[in-house]
Amino acid sequence: MKHSLFLFDLDDTLLDFRASEQLSFDRTMEALGLAGEVEGLFQQYQAINLALWRAFEAGSVSKEVLKVERFRRTFADNGLDLDPEAASRLYLESLSETVVLVDGAQRLCAELSAIGEIGIITNGVHHIQHRRIASSGLGEHIAFVATSEACGHAKPDSRFFEYTTGMARRFARHETIIVGDRLDADILGANRFGIDSCWFNPGRLANDTQALPSVEVASLHEVVPALRALAAD
Repeated sequence: MKHSLFLFDLDDTLLDFRASEQLSFDRTMEALGLAGEVEGLFQQYQAINLALWRAFEAGSVSKEVLKVERFRRTFADNGLDLDPEAASRLYLESLSETVVLVDGAQRLCAELSAIGEIGIITNGVHHIQHRRIASSGLGEHIAFVATSEACGHAKPDSRFFEYTTGMARRFARHETIIVGDRLDADILGANRFGIDSCWFNPGRLANDTQALPSVEVASLHEVVPALRALAAD
């Protein structure tokens, strides 16, 4: 295998964020005393949250605003008299307690950490991501965690990857690869920075973007064989 520095996206690559998100949202609404489910509330929240994250990655909204605004808009759109700041606090606290591993994550990290160095690259909230990694049991395999919050720039900005690779013990472009589920952040970021990328695509989605992964896998169990094949090309 030619790679010795493995940069992993966290959410929906190593950790099943969708499962954690649903659990944390449900817990938050229950703690706020929301009696019964407002139909489609979680789905509305997801759409608002996604739009705000895209705005954050484009640099048009701060993370501090995002964390509360997603709940403020959700509550306002549904006529709910709930405190968005309290919702944000409860939700973030719950995220670190509702960690779900993607199938194969533990084995993959153990195998790659024996070969080289694993770093986490994430646009998520800095202290929450560290707590989630600790809860996941993956921490022993991870050498460092790079967050956009600490860096000041978000994926796919090349400055984020300059910051990230500066945390590694050793960095060589031809020996570095990003593994992530998002074409617009992880794979495009790798393209711009001039390093290899592995698109984790469990839904087998079509790639209709300008991002070009070096290799594509549908399961974390396929990553090591794919990287070996890439090195042999």
